Amino acid sequence: RLVDTDHVTPLGLAYLNLSLAALIPICWLIVQALHRLPAGSLSSVVGRLRWRWFATCLALALVALIATLVVATLVPEQAEGVEMSGSLNDFTRTTRDFLLVIVLLTPLQAAGEEYAFRGYLTQAFGGLFRSRWVAVAVPAFLFALAHGAQDAPIFVDRFAFGLVAGILAISTGGLEAGIAMHVLNNFLAYGLALAFSDMSTALNPTGGTWWSLPTTLTQSLVYLLLATAVARKQGIATSTNGGILAAPRRRV
Repeated sequence: RLVDTDHVTPLGLAYLNLSLAALIPICWLIVQALHRLPAGSLSSVVGRLRWRWFATCLALALVALIATLVVATLVPEQAEGVEMSGSLNDFTRTTRDFLLVIVLLTPLQAAGEEYAFRGYLTQAFGGLFRSRWVAVAVPAFLFALAHGAQDAPIFVDRFAFGLVAGILAISTGGLEAGIAMHVLNNFLAYGLALAFSDMSTALNPTGGTWWSLPTTLTQSLVYLLLATAVARKQGIATSTNGGILAAPRRRV
């Protein structure tokens, strides 16, 4: 198998990341073909990614991650897998190859998931049911399910991440905040695994405990508050008079 999450290789991780990144053009095509809307309508209310706002979100996500690391030192061991108390792994050619894949492709992988779950599905469910709660909760649940078999605390963690990303998509009028949080989350997870363990532990976390939730919820809630407050202060557009995704009409 090209992708074996139990024995991850740089090539396998690259293939996995590119497969998820492919969700971006797939969603664009679906929006244009079925809903007759411009592809950019998935990115934000202005029809494109707002790169300056995205850079701001990266900085805010970094602040939230620092808060997470502080809380992580105060709670019991959270899960089996990455142990920062151990010694650093040797830097090898494989390490170098993994780093290249992570730096170059992980942002695309994270963006692909956000375009699918928060870009397309959030708008689709919102247009179908006319409910923001459904638009946020259902894609978040599907996002957690899409990660396959997992312990209950890990599932809840991913579901909570999806909820926050969905709320941010609506409250900031675009995907930039969710993508920024997703990218830094994956950078941290992959970086720790590469430094202290192996990549398989990052893709297949096991032994999750409920003690992980205070840590991850700290990050999510701090980031949610920061991003929402800064978006309001900067006057980030959050709505548009354009169309929203709805069920495609049957051609006569």
